[in-house]
Amino acid sequence: ANNRLSGREGIDSMIHMKAGKELTQVTRNICLEMRKINAPPCAVTKNVVTEPFSLGENYKHIIHVVGPDCRRPNQDEARRELLPETYANLFATIQEMGNIKSIVSPPVSMGIFAYPHREGARLTLEILLEMLDGEKDYGIKEYTIVVKEKNFINNMRTVYREGADLFPGVDTTMD
Repeated sequence: ANNRLSGREGIDSMIHMKAGKELTQVTRNICLEMRKINAPPCAVTKNVVTEPFSLGENYKHIIHVVGPDCRRPNQDEARRELLPETYANLFATIQEMGNIKSIVSPPVSMGIFAYPHREGARLTLEILLEMLDGEKDYGIKEYTIVVKEKNFINNMRTVYREGADLFPGVDTTMD
């Protein structure tokens, strides 16, 4: 998501289209409320939870996550700190919500926000493994990364295969 929760770009726009007009109205209301206190609707590294509306019965929530936008110089320079913070805040939200067993998500900041794919693939895997296999139990049994861009898929596959002995899970990408 972008910090305006507008649903105008990338995967965020696809989610908004599928979830329907109710989601657009809810995110607009969040924007209006946050403007009253002169704050962005959802700042970088933060997230906002809404209902899934028309996404389907398999989805219980939408967690709108705003990662670093590498098209902006200040965020690009700090991306290696901002991306882990973004995921840490996501997992904190998941823990607060409780009883979340399955996550379906694109890799944060890897699409329209232009995070460098090879670096992003490696860092994303490292972060997720630390969160999912670390000492803290978030209760998540399945984390599915949904990727549309072939370039990112190839980088993720390369990173996974380079460290296959270190990474649990299954590479379900097709050669």
